[in-house]
Order: sequence, then structure tokens, then C-alpha cells
Amino acid sequence: MYRPESEQVSVFENESFFQFHGLNPDNDWVRLAKLIPWAELERRYAQTFDSNIGNVGKPARMALGALVIKERYGFSDEDTVQEIRMNPYLQFFLGLPAFQHEAPFDASTMTLFRKRIPADLLADLNDFIIGRRNPYAEDEDVDDNPPSNDPPSDTLTGQSGENADAQKLNESEPPTNRGTLILDATCVPQDIHYPTDISLLNEARECLEGMIDRAFSKGQKPRTYRRIARRDYLRYAKNRRPSQKLLRKSLRKQLSYVARNLGYLSEVKAGLSEKDQKQLQVIEVLYAQQKQMYEQGSKRVDDRIVSLHQPWVRPIVRGKAKAAVEFGAKIAVSLVDGYSRIEHLSWDNFHEGTTLQESVESYRADTGVYPERVLTDRAYRTRENLQYCKERGIRMSGPKLGRPPKDKALYRQQLLEERLESGERSAIESSFGVGKRRYGMNLVMERLQETSEVAIHVSILTMNLWKRLRALLFALFQGVFRASVWCRKLVIMSMVVVWGAEGDLKMVIVQ
Repeated sequence: MYRPESEQVSVFENESFFQFHGLNPDNDWVRLAKLIPWAELERRYAQTFDSNIGNVGKPARMALGALVIKERYGFSDEDTVQEIRMNPYLQFFLGLPAFQHEAPFDASTMTLFRKRIPADLLADLNDFIIGRRNPYAEDEDVDDNPPSNDPPSDTLTGQSGENADAQKLNESEPPTNRGTLILDATCVPQDIHYPTDISLLNEARECLEGMIDRAFSKGQKPRTYRRIARRDYLRYAKNRRPSQKLLRKSLRKQLSYVARNLGYLSEVKAGLSEKDQKQLQVIEVLYAQQKQMYEQGSKRVDDRIVSLHQPWVRPIVRGKAKAAVEFGAKIAVSLVDGYSRIEHLSWDNFHEGTTLQESVESYRADTGVYPERVLTDRAYRTRENLQYCKERGIRMSGPKLGRPPKDKALYRQQLLEERLESGERSAIESSFGVGKRRYGMNLVMERLQETSEVAIHVSILTMNLWKRLRALLFALFQGVFRASVWCRKLVIMSMVVVWGAEGDLKMVIVQ
């Protein structure tokens, strides 16, 4: 049954419903704003402005806050601005003094934020959030020398002064390794269409035809055969099962069309715009690579271009079930206590095993000691890395070299440890899944190299910020639970059970 309300009050007719009563201090964005060192961020951000003329830039808190909001909710730039305009908590996170109905900036300004904030600033801020390193140590009186092999001080070990003094007396003993370092690498796909040789040549031909139209706008244009070239491309593209012979024939034709257009533009290259000249250089490299592969009959070439508009993107062979080859940046990530950190970012494919020693030394620079364990996959288990870890007393996950021990109990114990460590290593795979499913690392939509790198760093930073927020909330609930348990214990201890005068059981509360 349903009874309609004929005299329902509309909130749009009563302005008292919109009276502001203050922000909830338990809101995530209010608590998150207390975790970020805005003053130091403002100082570093101000150094990126090298001119005192022009329009005044937006504050650092607004710039970084807008990027964090975008990655947290997975919005586009336009949707992010609209959400900020309607949400007072987001405006507080951006540092606005009061709620306003107008948008604090335009959607196109988000691109300027990504251009203005350097990637190293975000990496330092991430180190501060996860507690790995103080990125603002240059303002303090710290020693710039690298850490020695001496035992760590009491500030690093958390021991008392007597234990620290006793440890300093025996300087011959090496420091004790502590902690677990998990390493792995992944690819962050870029938003480009799947490249093929024939599609790249066709796209290059169309770009060259547009340059010819602009360069020869006055006078007679050279013959480009664009209709015939388009027909030859579609003849192959629409074929569901093209043969190898048809592929070779189509590639030869597209190469000839591109070569003809490059010859026309070589005569008027100086008259082209700066944008067209950069695009022409990319097409010349693409043509040389495709011609080399066509003549040699190979499918591989160094520094292969897979996108005309993003020539820095490289194919990353990963061998995954979903896609054997991915196109984007490859990052080597370390995981300590559940917090992720980018150890190396490159647009060229690299062997992740070469980053292990640098990651371990970075861990030592942060904590003062080497990790007790390093959990990795097989790609990291090279002879150099195994020897490096053995010399420093670091246990590396995986089977030991050589024959298995004759003692069956010891062999079963080793297999059990390998299985447990393999389960622990899956934590970094889980962090990759969270970053790609929730924080935009599954597809980077930015079109520039520097803005794409900033987007990757912001994704890692946002993921760590929310993990830090959950950790603080868990610590708060844990403290409340422990306090309640102690209160119950005090109440129980204050009650004494005695026998009354007539032998009945009585409860006496001791004040």
C-alpha cells in the first residue's frame, strides 16, 4: 500500500535547509587533509615558477588536491571540477576559505596542474606519507654521507639508551637485518589503439597528406594518390583472413606512398610549423623502421614506434594471458608494510632484475639496515642478485641453488617456507590490482609524456593516502577496544564475592 503526500515541503522553497552547520571532522577528506604537509609542498611548488609576470597560479594545495580527487573517484577532468563545485568537503580539501557555488578553476586547468607538478615532488611526498624517507631533510641539519655499516642508532632501532650504548661499543658486529621488502614490476597501459604495421603506415600517410595541403595551400599541389592509397589500405583492413602475400603487397604500397609524400615535404620542410616539423621527424623514423623490417622480413626493431602522437610509448612484452604485449610505461615497485613505492619508471622495456640492488640500497638508506627478506619472482633471481643478497645476509625467496638436501624433514621445511613466502609476495600483486581497478592505473588517458608520468605517481600516492587513512582508523578503533577491555577488567577486579552471615552468596563492590 502507498499513501501519497500531497503537502510535501520542497527543500528548494525553504532556504533554511541549506544553512551550513560546519564540516564533520570524521569525514575522510577532512582527516586526509591533515596527513599532507601543505606548507612544504607549497614551498617546492613555488620553485617551479620562474617568472614574476603573468597571471597568478593556483595554490599547490588546489593543484595536488584536484589530481588526488580525480584519481580517487576515477572522474574525467570535467566531472572532477563539477564534483568539486558541489561538494563542500572537497572544497575544504583544496584549501578554499568558504563554500562557493562557482567552480574554483576550469577543467582545462587540470592539464596545467599535471604539467606544473614535477614527478620527483610527488615521489618525495609519497615517501613522506609512507614513512620511508623525509623528503624535506635539506632544510634540516642532517648528514649527507651515506649510511655506514655501523649498528643503527637508538632512533632507528627504537631501543633504550643503555642498549644503544652497548651496541655502539661492539662496532665490529654488523647491523641486524630487519623487515621484508617485496619487489615486482608491472606495465601501466597507455590509451592508444592497438598498433599494426599497416595501420601505422596508413596513419602516417594521412598525416603527410594534411601537411602537404597546408604547405601547398597556394598553387598546384603535388599528386599524392590518396584515394588509391585509401582503397589499397581498406582492401587489406576489411579482409577477415588476409594472407601473408596480401600483407607484404599492402605494406609495399603504403611504404611507397609514404616515401613519395616525404619527398614532396623535404623541399618545403623549412616552411612547416613547429608542430608539423616534430611530427615529420617521427614519421621519418617510423618509415625507416618499417622499411628495415620489410626488407629483412623481421618483426622487431630497436626503439620501435607504436604511436605517431605518443612516440615515446614502447611495446612491453609481459607474456600475460590477457595480452602478451602491453603498450605503456613499465614501473618497478617495492612494497613495505603494505605501502607501494615506485623504484624505477621507464618507457623502454627493462629487465626488472637489474633494479633489485638499487631497491635494497634505497631501503637501507631509509631504514639504516638491510631487509631481512626480499620476496620476488624468478626474474629477480639472477646470480648477481643471489650473490649480492648472500653477502649482506638477506634471505631471497625461491628455491635454493643446488641439489635438495638429503634430510627429508629439512627439505619439506624448505618447501613449506617457499610456499608461505610465495603467498606473502602476492600482496604486491594485490596492490597492482587495486591500483589498476580503482586508481586509474589500468589506462592512462594523458597525451604527454610528463603528464602521463605525473598521473602514474598520483595514482600510487592516492592509493597510499587511503591506506594510511584506513590504518589510522584501525588504530583508533583498536585503542577504543583496548580501553573498553581494561574498563571491564577494572569493574570485575573491583567486585569481591563473599559469604553472608546466613551463608548466602553476596556481591560486594569495593569502592
